[in-house]
Amino acid sequence: MFIGALGSVYLHLSQKNAQKSPPLSGVVNGAAHGRLSFLKRPLLVMSPIGIVTAMELTFSAMFVALLIWSLSNYLHISFGHLHMHRAGEKVWEAKLRSVSLRLGYIGNICWAFLFFPVTRGSSILPLVGLTSESSIKYHIWLGHLSMVLFAGHTIGFIIYWAITNQMKEMLEWSRTWEPNVAGEIAILIALAMWVTSFPRIRRKMFEVFFYTHHLYILYILFYSIHVGVEYVCMVVPGIFLFLIDRHLRFLQSQRHIRLLSARLLPCNNALELNFSKSPSLYYNPTSIVFINVPKVSKLQWHPFTVTSSCNMEPDKLSVAIKTVGSWSQKLYQELSSSALDHLNVHVEGPYGPSASHFLRHEKLVMVSGGSGITPFISIIRELIFQSQQPKSHVPSVLLICAFKNSNDLTMLDLMLPDSTVQFSQFQLQIEAYITREKEEPPPIRDYSLKHIQSIWFKLNPMDSPISAVLGSNNWLWLAAIISLSFLTFLLLLGIVTRCYIYPIENNSGISICGSAVFLWCKRENVREISKPNLNIEVIPTPKESSRSSWIYGSEGTQEMESLPHESLVQATKVHFGARPNLKKILLECKGEDVGVLVCGPRNMRHEVARICSSPLSNNLHFESISFNW
Repeated sequence: MFIGALGSVYLHLSQKNAQKSPPLSGVVNGAAHGRLSFLKRPLLVMSPIGIVTAMELTFSAMFVALLIWSLSNYLHISFGHLHMHRAGEKVWEAKLRSVSLRLGYIGNICWAFLFFPVTRGSSILPLVGLTSESSIKYHIWLGHLSMVLFAGHTIGFIIYWAITNQMKEMLEWSRTWEPNVAGEIAILIALAMWVTSFPRIRRKMFEVFFYTHHLYILYILFYSIHVGVEYVCMVVPGIFLFLIDRHLRFLQSQRHIRLLSARLLPCNNALELNFSKSPSLYYNPTSIVFINVPKVSKLQWHPFTVTSSCNMEPDKLSVAIKTVGSWSQKLYQELSSSALDHLNVHVEGPYGPSASHFLRHEKLVMVSGGSGITPFISIIRELIFQSQQPKSHVPSVLLICAFKNSNDLTMLDLMLPDSTVQFSQFQLQIEAYITREKEEPPPIRDYSLKHIQSIWFKLNPMDSPISAVLGSNNWLWLAAIISLSFLTFLLLLGIVTRCYIYPIENNSGISICGSAVFLWCKRENVREISKPNLNIEVIPTPKESSRSSWIYGSEGTQEMESLPHESLVQATKVHFGARPNLKKILLECKGEDVGVLVCGPRNMRHEVARICSSPLSNNLHFESISFNW
């Protein structure tokens, strides 16, 4: 709790510094980073586990060593003072019971860390250079490990009760000792969450996984009753910080967000949503937001990458959505309706990295597959902005993007928010690969299929811009909430203990302190929005290009709408019926510090990781951006 509060203060000061100071030169910053870059190199690339870096492997080994040492220490002490729980009990039976009990203790250690990776607004994750999306895999690893240990704990006790004729213990609800029934209910709930979280079930029936995982509330309740106060205190910090975050996210999700416009890309393949944003809200490229559209689904929240740049577009936040599922297809159909002039939307976030780390490299190679190009759009927009600043140094960029069809080339239009953007000082090269078309398609004649459709929405006074849940001083207020709510919790715990009531857990302080700060910051946001110099007017985007302009360039039959777009098309080379030779492209990259970012299908990420981990690629610094768990 102390680290969470102090880390929030540190992040507040770091954010203020970052907004005042210009970005460091990529060469200088890259040299400082190079000394520790070997820790982030991929060492293990396996399908079930994913991509594991040297640092992750080191910490995983340390954590496993902690579990082994704890178990051996528990068993050494237990076997030295073996307690017979019934007359005539054999030594091996007593040892079986002891081992089963200690497996539960070790599972409790895993549980102590389980909630930290899924606390999206936590100060602890950015403090160690992590984001909520990149740390999901740690939650998965801890979940699997704790379930194996708890399963061993449960099965061991069932076997013990069976061989000692004590099966009635399974139905016991003791008032003086930990009730077994509560533990059995907890393990059944945990099994339901565990089984539905396996990739094959989760990807085919995501809603089943999503709703089943909300049983964690009941699980925490029965788990706490089963293990008692002493062992609940081990996991309280993680649960406490998670509940604070969850409460603040709930408050933020109740706002109606002002949707300014939407751009529908041709052939029903993608769309872009443009929201009004408070100028005080600061985020970095590759951030994500969670979106809920009640007209499509009242309960479903979906994460999408932010494609806008906070510096280039201070009053607007944009996301790109590829229509690959039923939810996104329904949204596309709703937006296509000519009668729609307003859409009710709720937004959580944005969540993302605490710094623009990609600026430290001399050169950037970005590899994307399909909709994986969306996080790179925000990076390119940010680099275009930084290239226009005095005395700035931005890395040159090679974008390798693979699409199934040529219609997807219109995704490249999203790199430029409008025709006023200039990037003459920014070196950009785009290699686009169309994998399912072996030759250039004929030009499209139907205007409705070849041009992007822009939709403008009426402003609703009930809607508000996207803003930080706790205002411009978000991290500072979070530190105050953590401190005050935890002190309130300790005070209530002391009162309850003084009154001789056996305490389990009381988190009413979270709701009181969190809601009070949220309402105060909401009033400040209203004042900021009402300022006359706040620009919330919608400026129409100029006519967009068609798919044909990307294929045929300036020599085609399509009219070029703007000079920036023409420069972007000239920087793009389209390859039909081929896949990128990633090994050849990456190993031929020159420079001492080349950042390699990849976002796309699992096989693509793993291939790039293996290339960057080879001894021939010491100048390549790998980073995977994955939103597929």
